Amino acid sequence: MNVFFEESGSFKAGSVLSKQGDVFQVELPGGRRAKVRAKDVLIEFDKPAAGELMQEADAIAQDIDLDFLWEFAPDEEFPFATLGADYFGDKFGPAERAALVLRMHGSPVYFRRKGRGQYQRAPQEQLQMALAGLERKRQQALVQQGYEQELKAGKLPEALKAKAVGLLTKPDKNSIEYKALEAAAAARGISQARLMLECGGIASARQLHEAKFLSEFFPHGIGFPSVSPAPLPEDLPTADVEAFSIDDVTTTEIDDAFSVQDLADGRVRIGIHIAALAFGIARGDSIDAIARGRLSTVYMPGDKITMLPDNVVDEFTLAEGGLRPALSLYIIVNRETQDIVATETRAERVFVKHNLRHNHLDEHVTEETLAAGTGEYPHKEDIAILWPLAQALFEKRQQARATYGLKREVQRNNDFNFYVDGEHITITPRRRGSPVDLIVAELAILANSSWGAFLNDHGVPGIYRSQRGFGGPGPKRTRMQTTPASHEGLGVAQYAWSTSPLRRYVDLVNQWQLLACVQHGMTAKLAAPFKPKDADLFAVVQGFDDTYSAYADHQRRMEYFWCLRWLKQENKRHVLASVIKDDLVRLEEIPLMLHVPGLGVHARGTRVMLEVVSIDELTVETSCRLLNVIDAPSANAPEEDEAEEDVIDTTDLSAESEAEAQAEASTEPQPEQTGDTQESKQ
Repeated sequence: MNVFFEESGSFKAGSVLSKQGDVFQVELPGGRRAKVRAKDVLIEFDKPAAGELMQEADAIAQDIDLDFLWEFAPDEEFPFATLGADYFGDKFGPAERAALVLRMHGSPVYFRRKGRGQYQRAPQEQLQMALAGLERKRQQALVQQGYEQELKAGKLPEALKAKAVGLLTKPDKNSIEYKALEAAAAARGISQARLMLECGGIASARQLHEAKFLSEFFPHGIGFPSVSPAPLPEDLPTADVEAFSIDDVTTTEIDDAFSVQDLADGRVRIGIHIAALAFGIARGDSIDAIARGRLSTVYMPGDKITMLPDNVVDEFTLAEGGLRPALSLYIIVNRETQDIVATETRAERVFVKHNLRHNHLDEHVTEETLAAGTGEYPHKEDIAILWPLAQALFEKRQQARATYGLKREVQRNNDFNFYVDGEHITITPRRRGSPVDLIVAELAILANSSWGAFLNDHGVPGIYRSQRGFGGPGPKRTRMQTTPASHEGLGVAQYAWSTSPLRRYVDLVNQWQLLACVQHGMTAKLAAPFKPKDADLFAVVQGFDDTYSAYADHQRRMEYFWCLRWLKQENKRHVLASVIKDDLVRLEEIPLMLHVPGLGVHARGTRVMLEVVSIDELTVETSCRLLNVIDAPSANAPEEDEAEEDVIDTTDLSAESEAEAQAEASTEPQPEQTGDTQESKQ
């Protein structure tokens, strides 16, 4: 005897070997044996054999007309055999019975299972809706198949043109467009992004990299709502100075400027003036919501996404030719010793006479021209006064670094500027560590350190950047916190970012706090927007740290991308590089570091010639191999600070931020100690 039975939601047939009570011992056609309860058996039969029954039932089931079967099925529940005689007539044998079960069980749209062998037909209205849904799916499957075929052939379907970028950034994986792209890419054996690039769905790899970043961090676009800053206080005093700024030619968010006034007895009064954005924005207002949502300006070669709307930036940037609101730090300096004898912080209007640019100033302002007093450029005398002060400030920081077991900061000779025109990239070297760079950096570090102490003296919390080794010779830990602590890499007792409020939200927060100190004195902690142990201040720190790091990662990735584009654009087959460590090298013509498998063991600084084997802009990867060694460094060549090596140049940032990051990164211990540390330039 054979039985047709249900097991775990599927139907099988087998030969009965024995029966004990209501349990059958059954052998399936494949040889497997199973225990089957009588309640699970739907059909008992002698012929045909179990395997033949299943084959015949499958074939018969395909020919059963479901619409006809549904028509004469009763409305109430019924056993499957009820429909057998009406549908099959005299031919209703074991195979037909099994076929009927298979067909009804496999068609839940028409018949609902109510128990072992029990069914009920679906109501007419629900059946019609379900059939319409199936028809839609069938049509969609046909459309999806058409999309897939076009994509396989390297042609972009018309319907995918407007969705191409979205399919690669934040796709709806249940859509037929995504399923077609996924299937076509799998069939071609390439990634979805590469297939879309080949089909013309995305114009370039650059578009995809930028779109992925925007979809994650700016899902609602990079535009701004219409907002206006608050009017300036009418009683804001006007400073009796003429200030000037020093920035790259592409800089529009001019945060800082400087002024110099000669005093009696060989002293000079130097002003560090920072754009007073805090006057136009209050904590919790609409502009603050925008700034806190973005937290920083995003920089990338050839482009940037500003933290603030253009009209707000235009209102507060220290543009030349007018009075601008500023928070000013004044220092009185003894010109003979370069010691700072007094400091003062003021909120005021400052007249900005000139916006000087590195691109035009660097060639005129050198150590040689400053020593000789030669050259003609705006604010020549002021820069000549600032230069020895900057050198003295630098030396004091180096002495402080030495007490923490750190070597002197090593300034790299060259940096690089990226200029993008459409899809064309120009990468030009720029000398770093110039007098102008040092002046801007040292005055910014002085302001940030001094204002950090100023906040602490008034009992007002701020956002500090600290770097400490916690007493050991190992790596330094860099973190942001709301209480002052030393920054060993910079060689200062405390360091609070305050000099870039147009570009960083942390600086704006600190400026609010500083302004409260200026306006309210020792009662500032009662009037400051953020009170001691304010939970929201901790939230700002955490949010800024994470977001700022993500922005920096994107900038580094895009700089790497443009370096690869330059190699391809200039048709560079062979490139010169210097060994950094193990198989890591740095190219000489562009700021690109990469690993060269099989490079071998070479001394640090060894110059090598590499062959560019492949460049992939989509994955932002390149492959090179060693051709030959050009030369090795001499034994008495100056040692470069190893902490700098993982620093990727952020050339769209101001010289101030560049130099600060350079100093912050150079935290390698002295030779007699062990361990080293580094912080990626942000």
